[in-house]
Amino acid sequence: MAKAPSRTSTLVSTLQARAIERLWRTLAGRRLTTLWRLARLVGPLVHRFSRRERDVTEANLAQVYPESSPAELRRLARESLVHSSATMLEIGFAWMGRPERIETSLLAIHGRELLDEARAEGRGVIVLAPHFGNWEVLNFWLSSHFPFTAMYEPPKLGELDAVTRAGRERMGASLVPTNPRGVAALLKALKRSEAIGILPDQEPSWGSGVFAPFFDRLAYTATLLPKLVARTEARVVTGVARRIPGRGFEIHFLAADERVYSPDEVESATGVNACVEAAIALDPSQYQWEYKRYRKVIQEQEGHHEPRRFRIY
Repeated sequence: MAKAPSRTSTLVSTLQARAIERLWRTLAGRRLTTLWRLARLVGPLVHRFSRRERDVTEANLAQVYPESSPAELRRLARESLVHSSATMLEIGFAWMGRPERIETSLLAIHGRELLDEARAEGRGVIVLAPHFGNWEVLNFWLSSHFPFTAMYEPPKLGELDAVTRAGRERMGASLVPTNPRGVAALLKALKRSEAIGILPDQEPSWGSGVFAPFFDRLAYTATLLPKLVARTEARVVTGVARRIPGRGFEIHFLAADERVYSPDEVESATGVNACVEAAIALDPSQYQWEYKRYRKVIQEQEGHHEPRRFRIY
C-alpha cells in the first residue's frame, strides 16, 4: 500500500504550486522580448549547474549529430537549453496571457491548407506535435481554430493540475486521459472530422510501442497512431510553433512521412520518427533534447544479460 503523504509534504507541495502559479501569472503580462532576455540568462545557468539536463542534452546531440565537433555540440546544447528555458518562461503567456496578444504574436501560419483540405474531405486530422519550440502556443492556435482533442497526463505536482487544465482548455480544447477511455474519445473526435493532438516523441511504457530508428538509433516509439489511422482514415500532419526570438512564433504544419499510414507498426513508427526529424530540421536548437528519448534499449526487450552496456545514459 502506498504511503500517504505527510501534512508537511502536502504543505510544501501546495506552497510550491502557489509560487509557480504566481510566477506564471506575473510573467503572463511580460513582453516576449523580456522573456527571451530572461531565457538567455537562465539557459547558460541550466547548462552549467544542472548536470542532468546538460549531460542528457549533450548525449542526445552527440548521438544524432556524430559529425559535429565537441565545440559545436556544446554550443548547440547551450542554445537548446536557452530555448527550453524560454518555453518554461512562456507558459504564463500561453495559458494566461490575453488571447489577442497571443494571436498577435503568431507571425505566420505555414501549411494550414493541409488541415483545411482534410476537413473539407470529411476526414479527421491527427497532429503530431513534438517537443519543439513552444507546443503550448501550438495548442492555443489549434484549439482556437478547430474542434481539438488531446491526451492529458496530470503534472507530477498535483496541486498544479487545475491551472494546467485551465490553461490548455481555455480556447476550447478537450483534454482526455492517457488510457483506453481517452483513446476512445480520440477515435470519436476523428470520426467527427475533428483534429486531435498526439505527442510523437514521448517514450511509451513497455507493451505500448516498438523499436524504430530515430536519427539512426533505435528508439522505443508508441504504436497508437497506426491504430487510429486504420480505424478512421484520418490525415496525419506534423505541427510545431517555431520561436522567432523576442518577436513571436511561426506555426508550421508539415505533411507526414507516408510510412505513418502503414498498417505495419514498425514501419508506421519509423514514419512517425521521420516526421519528428523533419520538424527538428527547422531549427535543431528548438528541440527539447534534455528528454531521455533513448532510455529503453532493444537489448533489454531481447533479454540481454547486461543491457546497461548499450545505453547512452
